[in-house]
Amino acid sequence: MNEVINNIVEYAQNMGLLEILGFIFGLLCVYYLIKESILTFVFGIAYVIVSFFVFWEIQFYGDFILHIFFLVLNIYGWYYWVKGKKKNNEDELPVSTLTRKESARYIVISIIGVFLFGYFLDNINYFFTDIPSSSLPYWDATTSIFSVTGMWLTAKKKIENWHYWLFVDLLASVLYFYKGIYFYSFLYILYIGMVVPGLLAWKKTLLTQKA
Repeated sequence: MNEVINNIVEYAQNMGLLEILGFIFGLLCVYYLIKESILTFVFGIAYVIVSFFVFWEIQFYGDFILHIFFLVLNIYGWYYWVKGKKKNNEDELPVSTLTRKESARYIVISIIGVFLFGYFLDNINYFFTDIPSSSLPYWDATTSIFSVTGMWLTAKKKIENWHYWLFVDLLASVLYFYKGIYFYSFLYILYIGMVVPGLLAWKKTLLTQKA
């Protein structure tokens, strides 16, 4: 346990400016998502831009490519929330839910995406010869692809986005701990602590809308 705590403290003390900004923007993005504020996409875009520099510098090309999708989805989410608000003449775009058929479709598409992206990560050295394959390609692909699905549902303001984020955060915290990257494991535990009140807040909003 002391090793874990020391690792977290040591990593935090050696964080560069970009990593600190990414950490702050990431937390603010989730905070404003809980509040159903359009600012969630502002800080989401800022987080992605910072991540571009970080991942390119450390040659994490898979994560770099993935964050291109996050950038597009953050921009789309910003547009969709604003458009939906004006269309409904309301202060905020209403929270909505998926049908069972839609939920099943998203799960199937996500699982297919996991196998495809997992294969890419497992053979990434064929595409980028200067970096090795992922140590846990299909587990890494699971967090990545389900994050994309979660981001899409966030952009659509579907309450199920919180279910995906909870799954991703739980899995990511375990994976980072397994890899010995305890700071990021701790970070995702913080995200878990924010997902639960976020889900409850959106459920409250949904009940208010129905009433």
